[in-house]
Amino acid sequence: MRNVLIVAAHPDDEILGVGGTVKVLADAGVVVRALILAEGQTSRTEKREDTPLDVIIRLRENAAAAAEIMGFTSIDFCDFPDNRMDGVNLLDIIKVVSQYIEKYSPDTIFTHHHGDLNIDHRRVCEAVLTACRPTGKDAVKRIYAFETPSSTEWNYTYENSFRPNVYVDISGAIEVKAKGMNCYESERTEFPHPRSEGALRALARYRGSNSGMEYAEGFMLLRETVEIRKLRDWHPIGIGGGYKSMG
Repeated sequence: MRNVLIVAAHPDDEILGVGGTVKVLADAGVVVRALILAEGQTSRTEKREDTPLDVIIRLRENAAAAAEIMGFTSIDFCDFPDNRMDGVNLLDIIKVVSQYIEKYSPDTIFTHHHGDLNIDHRRVCEAVLTACRPTGKDAVKRIYAFETPSSTEWNYTYENSFRPNVYVDISGAIEVKAKGMNCYESERTEFPHPRSEGALRALARYRGSNSGMEYAEGFMLLRETVEIRKLRDWHPIGIGGGYKSMG
């Protein structure tokens, strides 16, 4: 991975689902950007327009502060309606995602799981998969789905359940993830809520126990395109089939 894009529905999803991995990648010199599609907060009032503009602005300020802590290269915000993205034409969402993919040319994308309870999460995943159809050499090479506490595990239909098959060691990043999440004044919760610091630590420890690590984040690999190259600079030597460098 050299150029990563996190495509999330709401401010804080980029921390909840993949924050530790973002920190690990950023520390390794990888360019990591965030794209937040829905504005957040407006579903908490009876009508979208009832939400004061300063509330949305403050949420974005929180997201920007968290992004700086986590090591994001940039964070972009869109204006899709919070928890109402099922009322938006899917094509309109796809076009926005496609614009940012064209702008940043990521080789890897992390996004929501398609079986989440939250409708915005499902729409975002569908839009990403459509926008990332492998149609040329510049196509996104790999797409991962992350779990979003208080959404992924609350889909009790058990259809399209989240089954991680890729794990990232975030043992050295769990403290930074917690610090990043604490930037969100309106989203912080108390244990045992799934978005609380204690629950996030417990989930990371559980995913770590799944994979032989102290703390981890789990992902589902949705698609990966692999290019096999010829072995040009090595030749076999000896009876044992060892290899010797030509360089």
